[in-house]
Amino acid sequence: MSATWYECKVKYRKTHETGEQKVSTDTYLLDAVSFTEAEARINEEMAAYTSEEFKIMNIKVANFSEIHPFENSDRWFKSKVSLIALDEESGKEKKTNIYMLVQANDVKEAFENTTQAMQNTMGDYTIPSITESPILDVFPYFSGDEEELDEIPNNEIAVLAEEEI
Repeated sequence: MSATWYECKVKYRKTHETGEQKVSTDTYLLDAVSFTEAEARINEEMAAYTSEEFKIMNIKVANFSEIHPFENSDRWFKSKVSLIALDEESGKEKKTNIYMLVQANDVKEAFENTTQAMQNTMGDYTIPSITESPILDVFPYFSGDEEELDEIPNNEIAVLAEEEI
């Protein structure tokens, strides 16, 4: 099952590098099952992030099909990827656009990271655009079971998965 990603705009008082406090509206991304869960999760994440009062200004479903974090990168970029397929009936090329969120330090690195994320793709694709995203941080859902799986050898994970089916 794929995750549904929600963009959450949060307004709060933020201390800038100069030491002065200003009201800022920032965008965060998180995955959740519903708007209600997204609101609860952003409240939880922001409570840990700031001790100031904050207000959730907007929550909307984001159109990202994949999220790709990369180490040593501090900004998020929205990559538009056009998947190219041949329509067998008409014989024409058909493009399907998907959007990926890729972490990088600049547009050039975002292009390289998008290419790296697409390296196992069997079909043809193009990258028509990459733009910097207003998203400051991404909060993926962790159930807590991830740590337990790290301690189990890979061959046993497959056995555990088969037992649950």
